[in-house]
Amino acid sequence: MKPRVLLALVMVLVAANARAQIALNDDTGKELRLARPAQRIVTLAPHATELLFAAGAGARIIATVEFSDYPPEAKRLPRVGGYETLDVERIVALRPDLVVAWGSGNPQSVIDQLRALGIPLFVSEPRSLDDVATSLQTLGRLAGAESAANLAAAEFRRLAAQIRARYSTRSPVKVFYQVWDQPLMTVNDAHLISKVLQLCGGRNVFGSLSTLAPTVDVEAVLAADPEIVIGSEEAGARSDALDIWQRWPRLTATRRGNIFQMPPDILVRHAPRILDAAQIVCERLEAVRAARATAR
Repeated sequence: MKPRVLLALVMVLVAANARAQIALNDDTGKELRLARPAQRIVTLAPHATELLFAAGAGARIIATVEFSDYPPEAKRLPRVGGYETLDVERIVALRPDLVVAWGSGNPQSVIDQLRALGIPLFVSEPRSLDDVATSLQTLGRLAGAESAANLAAAEFRRLAAQIRARYSTRSPVKVFYQVWDQPLMTVNDAHLISKVLQLCGGRNVFGSLSTLAPTVDVEAVLAADPEIVIGSEEAGARSDALDIWQRWPRLTATRRGNIFQMPPDILVRHAPRILDAAQIVCERLEAVRAARATAR
């Protein structure tokens, strides 16, 4: 083989190898490098499972955690525990070439342990609606499904812009979002759920608190006097968690019948279906505005 031809062939192979390698930062800023797109992925949170399926890479998932139930194909995947109680030995035995973890949901000790074992790990923690679209693109790239992921991200951004244009400039509605009742927990404005409220023209009454998921007391909620109380439960949670507010008939939300339980899962997962939740929340806040006008 002539030297020039050999050199050209080497350059082509080097370029192809460079294209195959993937280097990017996860949502915590940690660098992740893959020699090639991942083929054996373990997801440690339901939202990560949904993101990968939406990005066109669901077939690459070899295991996940409890409550990963969407899309329906996810129900058939093997389990490695719950997102807070993970079986590290099981994860390692599966020989994944990528683990997608949840920054604020999985134990940091498990994340550190998997990294120490040399398992490539991406921490997912979308904090805005655009972060969801970016997550689709990033995970699609990691799994070699860039084309499908880019299309999904573009559609997500289009739908989000459509909802924003319709509702975000409507008159503000004071909202208390209840994560849990024992102890009483909510979210601040750094949380994605609060971004959904803002998309609909809602104002989180505890948005200025410094903690992502702060604990509050009943007296603080009564003092804030929200016009609506919204709860959203994961699968397996108690369905009567909002009943506490019936004890306080002077609370504006109670007085006007604006105690609202969202359908399970769609608002609490940082995945494309959060826009389905946003549409429901927006319509509910519109009803609050109508009730406000009648009350006057």
